[in-house]
Amino acid sequence: ANHAPNNPVDTAIFFGLSGTGKTTLSADPERVLIGDDEHGWSDRGTFNFEGGCYAKTINLSADAEPEIYATTSKFGTVIENMIYDEETFELDFDDDSLTANMRCAYPLEYISNASSTALGGHPKNIIMLTCDAFGVLPPIARLTPAQAMYHFLSGFTSKVAGTERGITEPQPTFSTCFGAPFMPLRPEMYGNLLRDKIAKHGATCWLVNTGWTGGAYGTGHRMPIKATRALLHAALNGSLAKVEFRKDPNFGFEVPVMVEGVPELLLDPRRTWSDKEAFDAQAQKLVKMFADNFEQYVPYIDEDVKAAAIG
Repeated sequence: ANHAPNNPVDTAIFFGLSGTGKTTLSADPERVLIGDDEHGWSDRGTFNFEGGCYAKTINLSADAEPEIYATTSKFGTVIENMIYDEETFELDFDDDSLTANMRCAYPLEYISNASSTALGGHPKNIIMLTCDAFGVLPPIARLTPAQAMYHFLSGFTSKVAGTERGITEPQPTFSTCFGAPFMPLRPEMYGNLLRDKIAKHGATCWLVNTGWTGGAYGTGHRMPIKATRALLHAALNGSLAKVEFRKDPNFGFEVPVMVEGVPELLLDPRRTWSDKEAFDAQAQKLVKMFADNFEQYVPYIDEDVKAAAIG
């Protein structure tokens, strides 16, 4: 979670499974970091109760992630599973010979713009992160409250190398509420609670894909982080709400047509594929996976969420 400088009321919270970009995207130099993990949303606002950060370091660079990169040279940061020079202690961020699950853990205050209170307001924006290895989902989409509950309950992403033992290439998964193992109650209870809070406080919800574009895994490439950051900045500063949107034919959510600083082609996943028929087949495959997974919730949800489930 983070908030705008000198304005805790302008808070954003990030949902997502491991490897989707929560740590990277919340540690934004232009915003104040409330916390990296473990947050609550009470009647008074947002708060962090963990106090530390835990980041993936494979291919970490000062250009792409300057705040996190800087922590790796500070005393007290714990480095895991990384190759280093035994004389100079210089870290090799590209050597994954031990494992792709290279990490660093550090105190929250090691991020230069971290909050001193770990408190924020009621979220103005809710970001749901997904890593789509099918190359079908757009880099960002605006969700209605019902669609937000649908994607919250679905919790779709792809497990990538370095998130679990034995994962060497992306594997699609659905983890309800973006954290199924941690949910002791029925998923719909959390979904309804989130939807009620969104309605009460007027939060805008966005689905952000940090996965593949230009094709599926093996053919396409990862979404450029600069484009993701540009889209997030536009969403959080309010400028994205003013652009033209189109309705996605597969999922029914709204997708921006043109955003300053982002290649127009990137905003339409189908156009990034050289084989358009292959994209259509891949899209239908993913839609069916969503539908099949969501059958388990249909008896317990309201009609508006059922409508969102079919786009």
